[in-house]
Amino acid sequence: MPVLAGAEPFAHQGSDEVGVLLCHGFTGSPQSMRPWGEHLAAEGFTVSCPRLPGHGTTWQEMNRTRWPEWYGRVEEEFLGLTRRCASVFVFGLSMGGTLTLRLAQRHGAAVAGIALVNPSVTSLRREMVVLPVLSRLVPSVAPIGGAIAKPGVRELAYPRTPLRALASLRELWGLVRADLDRVTQPLALFHSVVDSVVEPVNSRIVLDGVRSTDVTEVVLPNSDHVATLDHDAPTIFAGSVEFVRRVHRERLGEPA
Repeated sequence: MPVLAGAEPFAHQGSDEVGVLLCHGFTGSPQSMRPWGEHLAAEGFTVSCPRLPGHGTTWQEMNRTRWPEWYGRVEEEFLGLTRRCASVFVFGLSMGGTLTLRLAQRHGAAVAGIALVNPSVTSLRREMVVLPVLSRLVPSVAPIGGAIAKPGVRELAYPRTPLRALASLRELWGLVRADLDRVTQPLALFHSVVDSVVEPVNSRIVLDGVRSTDVTEVVLPNSDHVATLDHDAPTIFAGSVEFVRRVHRERLGEPA
């Protein structure tokens, strides 16, 4: 299946001290993470952003994939980074945040720290209640991608939302919420004041549920859901670099 131009995965080989895995969102692609990845690479970190199965091609193909395939791809990349780097951090946007939390739950201290941008772990939309049935009757609905406040900036995302894939994401949400207390790693959470895709309750559920003692919460006042491409992107980029450098020093026992 041909990959859309701009949706390709990317990687940068930098320091063997710090590696960062970037996880993009539902119906999106690595394009939404590329500026963040370029910033991290310029700081000397090793960076990897895989393209999740079913993403960056067609929504019809995505409807044939399920969350274990998406998780399996990021886990494979994570394990590869652990073989090359002393400290491996995982950063995720939206559903990428869901996958990041699952990695943290499953791999414990092997994950040095996590950064989440508008992570999703639930939805308050009424139609989500009937999604398991609806997804067997209707293949897709209107798109959810492209929620960016900054004029002239576009996310490369599908023109339709594949419902069978969305139903699978809903299953992953339940697993991640149930295991939030297994997340103990240092956490940086960036969330938008106005998010037209993921309700604010998602970030509150995460913050209330994890057992991390090192938690940094950053509110993004000028961005919509895809904040990595929006007005507050520089805040995310700079804050995540500061977070990585501090946590890595602490892991090495070095003074702040």
